[in-house]
Amino acid sequence: MHYSIATLKKNTFIFLLILLGFYHAQAQIDSSAQPVKIKNPLVIELEVENGGILASKQIKQTTFQSAYYNGVNLKVGWRIQKSDDQYFTLYNNPVYGVGFYSSTFNTDIIGSPYAMYGFVQSPFGNLNNRRWGFDYRIGLGISGNFNPYNEETNPLNLVIGAKNNVFIDFGIRTQYKFNVHWRAGLGLAFHHFSNGALKLPNKGVNLIPVTASITYQPNGQTVLPDRSVIKPYNDNILYHINYGIGWKQLERDRDRRFLKTTISAYASKHVSHKWRVGGGFDLFYSSSGNNDEIAGEDSGKLSAKLSGGPSFYLVHVLNQDLVLNGNIGYYLHKQYFNGEIERIFLRAGARYYVYKDFNAGISIKAHKGKADFIEWTVGYTFNRK
Repeated sequence: MHYSIATLKKNTFIFLLILLGFYHAQAQIDSSAQPVKIKNPLVIELEVENGGILASKQIKQTTFQSAYYNGVNLKVGWRIQKSDDQYFTLYNNPVYGVGFYSSTFNTDIIGSPYAMYGFVQSPFGNLNNRRWGFDYRIGLGISGNFNPYNEETNPLNLVIGAKNNVFIDFGIRTQYKFNVHWRAGLGLAFHHFSNGALKLPNKGVNLIPVTASITYQPNGQTVLPDRSVIKPYNDNILYHINYGIGWKQLERDRDRRFLKTTISAYASKHVSHKWRVGGGFDLFYSSSGNNDEIAGEDSGKLSAKLSGGPSFYLVHVLNQDLVLNGNIGYYLHKQYFNGEIERIFLRAGARYYVYKDFNAGISIKAHKGKADFIEWTVGYTFNRK
């Protein structure tokens, strides 16, 4: 299986969102004197996975005909056991790191994708069990080496129109601890590949493979989290202003991409250390509303270019600077010809506070299971501290 990491798009913002969370943890190690010096130990893991292609009957009979999925992951991370950020204690000393992924579908129609991604892996359950453990992970990155749809050379690929795509990873597993250095695991994963309608077709590739892993921790020191020092969460109402930008291809036989922008304003409040809920309003601009072929007689009108409505806002706090964000919204006004095909719109993404209360991130806006566009966002939060 061919694997060329040099061809990956390095320094992509998607990868940095998660990786910066790791650097944040490393930079804040508490230097106070300890009876035993606690470190953030290196963790190395090799994971293999196979099976679990999710697709409709039509897609299985065309794109995935005779396909079978196999993949492998190499992960390098650090278990955050000492930090000034109490969120690492709340998440049971998680592992923050970088993953390298390679796969094959055993068919030239899809290609042999690879990916580079950042991940967070958090233990849960009975942490005192000396033999068995459980954890879950979240990963986000960039993938390459797909064989995209081409009307002449690859017409059977009806799911991916771009060679490079966003890679989203979730996983859960149980591990058996042989000793302080070695563990073996078995679990399930979910992978999603998509370019957010930047290049059509974009049904996406969805996988639920079975995984088997072997983990090595050279420094066998493992420290249980001390929850007695957890401080109360911020009880203020937080106010957020965000701006997003992206591009969207509306028709598969037309390569032109149209500018999409978002202005959002929300208020939110902690309901626990790890969760904030709130609401607000999203206003969307679509440049396709200026195109005569797309908008017809409405071309150029403000109503053809603008849409929006109220939305529910949900935030999952991973550490004091890294969050996962989501929305469920309802269009008060929309235009079908701009790709706004449902009244309900969805958003899922990640944001990192790069400097004080300023954040940057990436989100995927969608209608049901169909991506609308990828938003590159910047924002500011009031009342955060």
